[in-house]
Amino acid sequence: MADLKLTKVKKSFGAVDVIKGVDLDIRAGEFIVFVGPSGCGKSTLLRLIAGLEEITGGTFAIDGQVVNGLPPAKRGIAMVFQSYALYPHMTVYENMAFGLTLAKSDKGEIDRRVRRAAEMLQLTQYLDRLPKQLSGGQRQRVAIGRAITRDPKVFLFDEPLSNLDAALRVATRIEIAKLHETMPTTTMIYVTHDQVEAMTLADRIVVLNGGRVEQVGSPMELYHHPDNLFVAGFIGSPAMNFVEARIGEGGGLELPSGARLATAVEIPAGARGGKATLGVRPEDLTLSNGAPLFSGTVELVEKLGEVTLVYVDVGGKEPIVAKLDGESPVRRGETVSLAAAPEALHVFGPDGRAFRRTRPDALVA
Repeated sequence: MADLKLTKVKKSFGAVDVIKGVDLDIRAGEFIVFVGPSGCGKSTLLRLIAGLEEITGGTFAIDGQVVNGLPPAKRGIAMVFQSYALYPHMTVYENMAFGLTLAKSDKGEIDRRVRRAAEMLQLTQYLDRLPKQLSGGQRQRVAIGRAITRDPKVFLFDEPLSNLDAALRVATRIEIAKLHETMPTTTMIYVTHDQVEAMTLADRIVVLNGGRVEQVGSPMELYHHPDNLFVAGFIGSPAMNFVEARIGEGGGLELPSGARLATAVEIPAGARGGKATLGVRPEDLTLSNGAPLFSGTVELVEKLGEVTLVYVDVGGKEPIVAKLDGESPVRRGETVSLAAAPEALHVFGPDGRAFRRTRPDALVA
């Protein structure tokens, strides 16, 4: 088991600051996922943990020992890359045993570890095959197996599924989830841009933006209680809808359309009368015959089977997206009204920070 602690960790390439003072505690046995847009620094942060890049500032400790200057081979870390990087002339067995063979481990121990890893990843029947005889998903499992045989304290995954097609991504994601269950004392850190991977695999998600940590929390904590506009817009698919609003003197919201909304958000007295941003997730919107939250013309309808995505022009910069039932009869060109429960509404201040919904049962009009 390994606890990891990053304290004010920075990384610069010349005059360019890529990681800008990251503080993060990772508990032993946790499955942590780094997410964020391209260029946010998630892969660089992973490489700093692995020792593949030198930390410019701050400290990184494993089980209380600062390891800034420790080479990768001595950190007790195994890394699985986006590319399988298998030796094409070696069998699956030989690929998985390669690191242990280089370390001159006992042959009996090598065999035990390879066969244990193969059983965990359902690769036993493929041990005598060459990589070219395997599917992409099987090759990636071999790469994971090669890391398992090293019996590391920490597993690092750098977008391991991005080279796979959709079906293989799902299958391999399930294998990784099972792997975590069978190795509960091994700390795992996983980098991805895929929200589904993050939401389904993580114990906690670290949302990165511009080299900084925006928020750390469980998947459902980030989904229901985003700290700011960035996290709210990044977590969830389709993304959360945002509309400019004004905070009434009573604490409710006033939209540009003139609609007045009650919310389940406690807004400080000092913020009342000022600007705000209303956020509502597409899945929280429903068709309404009563007092609507939004009304407008349907621009586009996307039938996805179990759900229908409806894009509604309400006069703003972007259409409002509603995620409705797959059998919804809504058609392009018609006028619809959309409503949402007050407790489903998110409110963000002028600085982009969320007003916490600390009283979910108390509506403020």
